[in-house]
Amino acid sequence: MQYKDLLRGTVLLVAIEATGLAAIAAVTINATGDDTLAAMSLGWWLIAIVAGVWLGRPSRTAEVLRGPLSAAKTSTQLPAQSPVRIALSRLWPIALFAILAGALGPLLPQVPAIATGFALAVATAWRNREAAVTAVEERDGICFYVEHGSAFDPVKLIRTPGLRHGGAARPG
Repeated sequence: MQYKDLLRGTVLLVAIEATGLAAIAAVTINATGDDTLAAMSLGWWLIAIVAGVWLGRPSRTAEVLRGPLSAAKTSTQLPAQSPVRIALSRLWPIALFAILAGALGPLLPQVPAIATGFALAVATAWRNREAAVTAVEERDGICFYVEHGSAFDPVKLIRTPGLRHGGAARPG
């Protein structure tokens, strides 16, 4: 699985999770009639979005991606592992987090509200990572693939030759 696809999928999954958890939080908070919890939840979500925008700024994104991209092993062959298997092995904790937080909503409405804030922060903080990896790939004419591994281990990448993108060749 290409690294940029895993990053894009992660951001989309977390954004979907935030939407679902926000809906659960809104319904359960409305059912309790707790205006204070509703106001605090909205405030927390705004703080989380601002924090995510700050953490996702381009300079921070480049700094965070520098390590995994520079540590990538070089290979001349494409990895043979299934992209679905890699995505599931990496992203299952995100799905479990959403399921557990959503399931606790009817009992404790503040749980999905708090979880929504964390999901919003992650989705906004990671929003530029896929574009940064794509820019490096196009500049260097390479592709980064994710090695199969546990969701709790740091991501390990494989660097393979790709197509270099650039301007037209100048004659002479």
